[in-house]
Amino acid sequence: MTKNPLAKHLEGKKVILASGSPRRKKFFEDFGVDFEIRLKSVEEVYPENLKAAQISDFLAELKASVFEGTLKKNEILITSDTVVWHNGESLAKASNEQEAIKMLHKLSGQWHQVITSVCFTTTTKRQTVNALTKVKFKVLTTQEINFYIEKYKPFDKAGAYGIQEWIGAIGIEEINGAYNTVVGLPTHLVYKTLLEL
Repeated sequence: MTKNPLAKHLEGKKVILASGSPRRKKFFEDFGVDFEIRLKSVEEVYPENLKAAQISDFLAELKASVFEGTLKKNEILITSDTVVWHNGESLAKASNEQEAIKMLHKLSGQWHQVITSVCFTTTTKRQTVNALTKVKFKVLTTQEINFYIEKYKPFDKAGAYGIQEWIGAIGIEEINGAYNTVVGLPTHLVYKTLLEL
């Protein structure tokens, strides 16, 4: 039987996924590679002058920096961050219902960019890649927004929404780029980068 090309390439290596996201965990299960989840908390603060992909790159690398000195020679650490960029502003995770409602009203009827950065760290190398997908929401009603936030509580998601949830099914009219980038991991890019490492 033909072996999974990525699993074959990573023989003798161990992938460390530094994310508690069930969506990212599922992606790595689908890759069919040996991986372990390892979490360390970090305060996600970035310089105010950064914009768009600069923010997600910085935060993905910041999340990697707390693992310095703890990696073994055969380990590949993967950290990532997703940013929703709209009208020159980063829409981060909402801290409460009011913030989430405000964010979705901003995105209603508009295009926005979703950028996910992924940082690959070994004992000798660090490489950061990112992917951008453009997303357009229909005009969302107040009732739709309130229902979604009350039922799904999307406070762990940039831009206060998950494309794979109800709001994505009923609200997204157009998408330009990779769907998985919006879910939280540009899987095509992760696969390519791991093969090249």
